[in-house]
Amino acid sequence: MTEKRGGVARAAGMIMVAMVISRILGYLRDVIIYAQFGQNRITDAYRAAFSIPDFLYMLLVGGALSSAFIPVISSLVAKEREEEVWYTASVILNVIMVLMVVGIAIGMVFTPQLIGILVPGFKGESFNLTVSLTRIMFFQAFFMALNGISTGILNSYRHFFSPALGSVLYNLAIIVVGLLLQPYIGIAGFSIGVVIGAMINFSVQIPALMRLGVRYRPAWNIRHPEVKKIVVLMLPVLVGLSVTQFNLFVNQNLASTLAPGIVAALAAGQRLMQLPIGIFGIAVAVAVFPTLTAHSALDEKAAFKRTMSLGIRSVIFLTLPAAVGLVALRTPIIRVLFEWGKFTHNDTVAIAEALFYYSFGLFAYSANQVLNRVFYALHDTRTPVTAAVATIAINIGLSFLLIGPLQHGGLALAYSVAGVVNMVLLLGILRHKIGSINGRQLVSSFFISLFASLLMGAASYFTAWNADRLLDMTVKFNQLIQVTAAVAVGAVVYAVLALLFHLEEADMVMDIFRRRLKRRRGAGA
Repeated sequence: MTEKRGGVARAAGMIMVAMVISRILGYLRDVIIYAQFGQNRITDAYRAAFSIPDFLYMLLVGGALSSAFIPVISSLVAKEREEEVWYTASVILNVIMVLMVVGIAIGMVFTPQLIGILVPGFKGESFNLTVSLTRIMFFQAFFMALNGISTGILNSYRHFFSPALGSVLYNLAIIVVGLLLQPYIGIAGFSIGVVIGAMINFSVQIPALMRLGVRYRPAWNIRHPEVKKIVVLMLPVLVGLSVTQFNLFVNQNLASTLAPGIVAALAAGQRLMQLPIGIFGIAVAVAVFPTLTAHSALDEKAAFKRTMSLGIRSVIFLTLPAAVGLVALRTPIIRVLFEWGKFTHNDTVAIAEALFYYSFGLFAYSANQVLNRVFYALHDTRTPVTAAVATIAINIGLSFLLIGPLQHGGLALAYSVAGVVNMVLLLGILRHKIGSINGRQLVSSFFISLFASLLMGAASYFTAWNADRLLDMTVKFNQLIQVTAAVAVGAVVYAVLALLFHLEEADMVMDIFRRRLKRRRGAGA
């Protein structure tokens, strides 16, 4: 079991480092865009332009395919059925590429009509800009589809480096290309950067696929047993994703009727909330997924439950303090990150309000990253979809109910409540499906982490408050000192409390960082 945990820790550590770098570059990209254009209908249009191409990608590859593709391919890898791995992957690749091309062609033709439904509050130039940017973004979807399939293959073989590197180069390309083209074509330069970044993201995975001995075939046999298994697993997820995307479209539709810049403010707040999810939640979930799939394929029930429990507890242990920290330091963090150029303090306040409400659901969305993959490893894609549909209905209902009194904060709060409900539903269904999930340990770990997080948040807030009294906060360097000191104090307080409570998930997290440090020392030697 120790060896298994070590493998998960190594994989999670690698993914976390790549995620941190990628998210930092993503932040730099946003800072540059906001500094150049401000938070207004221009940046609203840029954010909205991602929606339809991302929907196409998520529907065909990002969510539906990956949830079915990786479990089936991982099972074949675990059973050493190499020929079937590559035949199945080839059929899926061929079919998805045809569907993607057809979807992009239809989307390009009907872009104005789709944008009119998506953001009815956009008029005139902002509407035309959104249409133009969306048509550019459609080309990204094609390369992201290739990237999604190659990532699924590599992760099934527990190869995580190339996909992680690709995500870093993706954001780097957006920044470089956007800065080079922005003086000539405005914010469209960053949209072209998105397309080039997607191309690079896929390209860096090709050498790794070659080393695995990739054997592509022009095969179309959708009746092959493993292909049929993937299709059967995909169908419920397709339904769920369609409903999920409809929910996102409803939120964007409502936000477009509010003040200019609110669509961008919600997007920025959600991106900040998703930063810990990307660094910790997704990293741990992706790392444990192949292990969960292998345990399931070999009917190792005890090991499966232990890996599942440790994965959930680990992401909650990491993301609860992140959520509390974001609530306590939301204004100082946004101020130091974004208040450059045309970005004003009023823009900071708008994002801070969204971030406050988004943070309440951070731990739940992180845990859901693991829980969804637990069901996928059991070849059950129906349950996550059923839970998602129920919670999305709650999200949409609350969005209409709360947008009046809380404006865009109500949309963020509705999103958070839905995430918590989704997590509770999945845990309840999982317990019914596989028996005991060591619920007492999960609950105990949650409240211990919450208690430690609240103490950490108080320490961080007090540190930031004192810095605000002692330093001139109109100086950017002083803003950086304030945030750095508050985060450092909070991290030390939380680490000390975690060690005092002797949590197993704290040991796994420490194992991740020890391995990263040892690897760096080895490289330096």
